[in-house]
Amino acid sequence: MLKIGNLKLKSNLILAPMAGVSDLPFRLLNRRFGCELGFIEMINVRSLSYKMRKTKKMLSTGPEDKPLGIQIIGCEEEFILRAMDVLGSYEYDVLDFNAACPVKKVARRGEGAALLKDPKKLNKLLKLIVKTSSKPVTVKIRTGWDSSSINARDSALASQDAGASALFIHGRNREQGYSGEVDYGAIKDVKKALDIPVIGSGDVFSPELAKKMLDETGCDGLLLARGALGNPWIFEQIKAFLKNKKIIPRPGIDEIADIMIEHMDSYIDFYDALHGVMRFHKFFAWYTKGIPSVRPFREKAFRTRTKEGMLDIIGSFRKLTNV
Repeated sequence: MLKIGNLKLKSNLILAPMAGVSDLPFRLLNRRFGCELGFIEMINVRSLSYKMRKTKKMLSTGPEDKPLGIQIIGCEEEFILRAMDVLGSYEYDVLDFNAACPVKKVARRGEGAALLKDPKKLNKLLKLIVKTSSKPVTVKIRTGWDSSSINARDSALASQDAGASALFIHGRNREQGYSGEVDYGAIKDVKKALDIPVIGSGDVFSPELAKKMLDETGCDGLLLARGALGNPWIFEQIKAFLKNKKIIPRPGIDEIADIMIEHMDSYIDFYDALHGVMRFHKFFAWYTKGIPSVRPFREKAFRTRTKEGMLDIIGSFRKLTNV
C-alpha cells in the first residue's frame, strides 16, 4: 500500500502526466489494466487562471476516473493562487507541482526544471500551494539542472520542508532530457533523506526494469510514463512479475488490434471524428512498435484522416503473423 497524505493506494504503480497524451480516454484505458492513480497532463497555472477552453477539456473526468491527480506548472505566486482558486471547483485527489519539465521554453520562463537551480524558491512556492490546497500536494523533480549541479537531495528536502506529501523523481538531470542513463544512486540518496514517500521515474519500460528501479533505489513506488505508451498491459505485467516473477507475455496482434480500435473510438467520442483519428496517429506507432513488417502500415496510418481508413489499416495489420 502507498499512502500520499490522506489518500491510500492499493498499488504503487502510478500513471504519469504526459503532455498531449494523458487525457481522459487514455487514463480510462490504462485503469482497465491495473492503473489505480492516474494524472491529467501538466497544466500551466496561467492557462488555468484564464479558464481557457483547451484547459477545461484537459480537466475532463468522470466517475470511473478515480483516484485522479492534477499536475500544475508555474513560478509566479499570483497565477498559482488564481489557479488554485479555479481548481477549487474540480474533483480530484492529488495536486502535483512540476519542477522537472526539461523543455527549453518552459525553463526559460523559470518554470519546471529551472526551479532545481533555486531550492529556496521551490520551497517558497510549494509552501504557498500546500497552504492553499485542500488536497495532498506532491512535487516532481529531476536529479539536478545538469551534470555539474546534481542537487536532488537539496530540492527534495526543500519540498518535504514545504509540506509535500510525496515526491516523484525522474532519475536524469535537465540537461539529459530523456537520454542517457538513469541515475539510480541519486534516487536512492533522496529516498534515504526523506520521510515522505518517494516514487521513482525513468525508463520503466518492462517488469524487469521496474524491479531494478525498486531494488536499486528502495523507492516506494513507480511513475510510469513512456513505458505505458501503446502498452496499457504494462501495469498488470509489472504487478505479476513483482508478486511471483510471473511473466505475462506481450499480447498477440489480434488483441493489440482490438485495443487500438477501442482506443480510437474513445478518442472520436471524446474529441470528434477528425481530431480523434489525428490524435490516434501517434498511438498507432506506439502500439505497433517493435513488430516486424509494420512500417508500411504505420506510414499509411499517419496519412489517413478518417475512421474508415484507419479501420482498413488495422484490418490489414491483423493479417500479420501473431507476435
